[in-house]
Amino acid sequence: MFVWSALAVAPLSWVALSADPPPADSTAKKVLVMNIKGAIGPVSDDYVRGGLARARETQAALVILRMDTPGGLDTSMREIIKEIIASPIPVVAYVAPSGARAASAGTYILYASHVAAMAPATNLGAATPVRIGGGGGSEKPPREEPKIKSKDGSKDKEPRPPLGDDAMTHKVVNDAVAYIRGLAQMRGRNGEWAEKAVREAASLHAEEAVRLRVVDFIAADIDDLLAKVEGRRIEVQGKDTRLTALKGATLVAFEPDWRTRLL
Repeated sequence: MFVWSALAVAPLSWVALSADPPPADSTAKKVLVMNIKGAIGPVSDDYVRGGLARARETQAALVILRMDTPGGLDTSMREIIKEIIASPIPVVAYVAPSGARAASAGTYILYASHVAAMAPATNLGAATPVRIGGGGGSEKPPREEPKIKSKDGSKDKEPRPPLGDDAMTHKVVNDAVAYIRGLAQMRGRNGEWAEKAVREAASLHAEEAVRLRVVDFIAADIDDLLAKVEGRRIEVQGKDTRLTALKGATLVAFEPDWRTRLL
């Protein structure tokens, strides 16, 4: 579950690729690969921002954001999503390797990305926001609906259940639902299941995620991913774009700078 208060620092793990592209045809397209492993927090946000900036500087054709995360801070998640939406370079969110997950905040990032893919035996979901720290207390007591008389007056219908433990929880959950549904609409993904992931903490394995149009496809590895993304039409900054000539592209790992390593 992602949290919407307190502070988290995200441990990061880096893909085992060369930071500099090998000597090759200078006309070959470049694909920048980033890797997030662990909780999403301010360091993750800083890392993604830097990677997307590098992708623009090097005129990369595509960015692959490989994830294995249990979730993290709401604020950092939203900053990452804003950066992905604003990116002129298409971003593929890829849950990998097998056994990885994109829970909570990771699910929102998947929904926001131009293309969403998962490795076999991965999962996503459980996107209910959780408040930590700072105590609780309702702004007002839960509201219970009054009993409703049946048409013939013979018996009363049972009231609907209370709205919840406190008003603040409802505000946060409803805000999260509206947010993920907006992302689903923007990318043409399953908004009904997205709401279920928030309200009911629902989760999916990779095969079900593809079947329910939550993600686009399953890819065994990055080479398979590039083959499957070839020719796909997506919308980038409001413009229809077709992804082409990515097979055999030069993979470039975006490594953390000294500041990120220190954090």
